This record gives sequence, structure tokens and C-alpha cells, in this order.
Amino acid sequence: MSNPVFSRSDVFGEPRRTGAAGGRRGGTATYPNQTPAYGTAPQPGQYGQYSAAGQQAMDAQQLDAMYQSPSATTADTKRLTYDDVIIKTGGLLALLVVVGAATWTLAPGLWVVGMIVGLVLGLVNAFKRNPSPVLIVLYTIAQGVFLGGISAFYEAQFSGIVLQAVLATVATFAGALFLFKSGKVRVTPKFTRWLIIAMVGYAAFSLINLVLVWTGVLSGWGMRGGVWGIIIGLVAVGLAAASLIVDFDSIKRGVEAGAPAKMAWAAAFGLLVTLIWLYLEFLRLLAIFQSSD
Repeated sequence: MSNPVFSRSDVFGEPRRTGAAGGRRGGTATYPNQTPAYGTAPQPGQYGQYSAAGQQAMDAQQLDAMYQSPSATTADTKRLTYDDVIIKTGGLLALLVVVGAATWTLAPGLWVVGMIVGLVLGLVNAFKRNPSPVLIVLYTIAQGVFLGGISAFYEAQFSGIVLQAVLATVATFAGALFLFKSGKVRVTPKFTRWLIIAMVGYAAFSLINLVLVWTGVLSGWGMRGGVWGIIIGLVAVGLAAASLIVDFDSIKRGVEAGAPAKMAWAAAFGLLVTLIWLYLEFLRLLAIFQSSD
């Protein structure tokens, strides 16, 4: 996976296959400490006999009523659902917007603090095996402070750029979701490897460019100015959009494999990280485009 939130998780990765003897071979996909999926056929001798406690086994009428009853849902079994992911992602996004708006209005200069705290909490959350709702919420608050302040800075330089970046982010998210749902873009091992290599290369380029600008070797946008900067920005947006598609695929596999419901927090956090990256790339791309006019 390209997103470390999903790539380091056994839940959102390829399901582990276990056979009758516990070996790694074909069988029902299960996770540690998880009961088998509902719908498993009863074992021979499971019914139609007396239990050790002397209670009479269920008769034919009771068995028929049991099989005619509705199947247990993922909500009943405390497993991951798409609704869980949507609700938690929506809640985190709402918190992000509220904190960002407050920071923009009251203290935009705190964006540096938000950036540092958000980076630390982002790394902590990304490498935790089990999600921590508290740490994820704190990360969202820190990123809200960062985005609120940096957005105010960009808006002061380029009027209307924040609204454009937000609309572009929403449109890209919707487009990526449509492509994933339609099956027009499939997440294959080759696609994932290509994405990882491209993201590593882009991260190295961005780090080098940042160091050169901060040390005064280059000025302005550094190596990201002019037409070349616009091209790099479009590539970055494409990488973020591809990462969204991989995120969707990871969540889909988690739901289908019966992941624990608590992993909805990890899924929401992973989507939030990618959306923040996508928004920042649009903000930078639009600023470069306008400054080159």
C-alpha cells in the first residue's frame, strides 16, 4: 500500500489464509482473535443430541426457525462497515473545517505549531497497530490549525485560491471514488508498486527543493516555479488521486474480510491524511499557476 496507515495494518492488507490445521493455505480468511464469518455450516453431530449438561438439543421446528431468521449483520457482529468509515471520516472532516476556520479568524500565525504537532501525531498514528481515537482527534485538531493558518496566508496572496482548492479537492475525491466503484481503475500489485516508487521519488524531490529554498540556495518556489512547477504540481495531484483509489481498495478489503469495527478510525484517519495532502497540492499548484501569470 502507498498509505502507511493501511500498508502497516494486517486488517487492510491481503487476508491471511488458514486451513484446518492453521497452515497458510486455502480456507476462510480470518484475523487473530476473530470468530469465523457467519454462514459456516454446522458440524456433524452439532445438533440432534443431548448436551453434556443434559439439556435436550433443538428440535426440527427450532432449527427451521433459526435458519429462517435474518442473517446477522456486520453491525450485530461488531465488524467494520462502510457506514462506520463514512460517519467517522465525515466527523473528522467537520472538526478539521471548524478548527481551520477558527484558526484563520483568530490566530493564523499558529500554523507552524499545528504543522509540527500534526507531523508528530501523524507519524505516531500511522505506525500504531491499533487505532487511538483520541490521538486521531488530536491529529485532526493540529492539522486544522495548520491548514487554517496556511490557507489564510495563501488567500492573502491570491484571492479566491482557497475556495478553488477546496472545490478541486472535492471534485478529485468524487472522481477517484467513481473510477474505483466503476472498476475502470483496478488496484493491482503492479499499480501499487508503481505508485510507491513514484511517491518516494516525489517525496525526495520535494525534500531537496525545500532544503534548497530554506537555505537560500534557491528563491521563490525553487525548482517548482514556472511551467516546470505546474507540471510537477499536476503529477503530485495525480499521485494523491491514485493514493485515494488505493485507500478505497484497502477499506473494501477490510470490510469484506470482517475487520473489527474499531478499524473504522484507522480508515477514516488514512483518508484524512490523503485528502489533506491533496488539498495542499492543489493550493500550491494554483498559487504557482497564478504567480506565473
